[in-house]
Amino acid sequence: MFGRSLYAVFAVLALTTTAACGGGQGSYASIVDKAKNDKKLVIGVKADQPGLGLRTPDGTFTGFDVEVATYVAKQLGVEPSGITFKETVTANREAFIEQGQVDMVVATYSITDARKQKVSFAGPYFVAGQALLVRADEAALTGPQALNGKKLCSVAGSTPAQKVKTEYAKEVQLQEERTYSACVDRVLGGQLDALTTDNVILAGYAAQHAGKLKVVGEPFSTEKYGIGLKKDDTAGRNAVNDALAKMFSDGSWQKALEASVGASGFPVPAAPQLERY
Repeated sequence: MFGRSLYAVFAVLALTTTAACGGGQGSYASIVDKAKNDKKLVIGVKADQPGLGLRTPDGTFTGFDVEVATYVAKQLGVEPSGITFKETVTANREAFIEQGQVDMVVATYSITDARKQKVSFAGPYFVAGQALLVRADEAALTGPQALNGKKLCSVAGSTPAQKVKTEYAKEVQLQEERTYSACVDRVLGGQLDALTTDNVILAGYAAQHAGKLKVVGEPFSTEKYGIGLKKDDTAGRNAVNDALAKMFSDGSWQKALEASVGASGFPVPAAPQLERY
């Protein structure tokens, strides 16, 4: 009886452990191995960024990040039917990778030295710059030089929020939210003056709320978007970079970007230079 009870306990623990890893890389040393053997990947993307990563009413995900993720997965040997997209927010991207809840993150994920201590990055696949989103009738707030006394919103854990804290703390009041869409609601409602984050993200919100919001000011930072992978997955980083290089060269990158954000009026740049660090 005791033996059977002990066996049942171990069985429950095993099931719990399996469920906790959330379908990520698991025991595989590299995302390359999982893609090759399982033909499945779990990819973290944003769910509330028009043109980049947006969950539609039917539960599917659309946007440039999603197109990049799908292309890269295909080059690794995983068809779209084998991809599970999982919503990530700015604050949980490193944790999702470290805990194995996702195999990679493609979610307007700026490459920084601090983040490279926890995860590996392939890319960049896009270079953005921090700007401001304001109400369409706003005339005084034209860029970072006019921030004095203004109430800004950004997302907790984001590089734009950190830049505001570091460089503009004396001039502005910063409200940090969990998502950019929450910031948009507060700007539209008049509680806050502006949302600050990357210009390509802001362009999507301006297009979504045409006539109500506008992007102002020249970019005042450089944000290199990378694909986040498990720390020290060198084989995975090299394979993803190879996939991105092919996407750049065969025209798929430009086509995906134009289809995703072109309607917002955002000028489509040239493909960035990959960093093979």
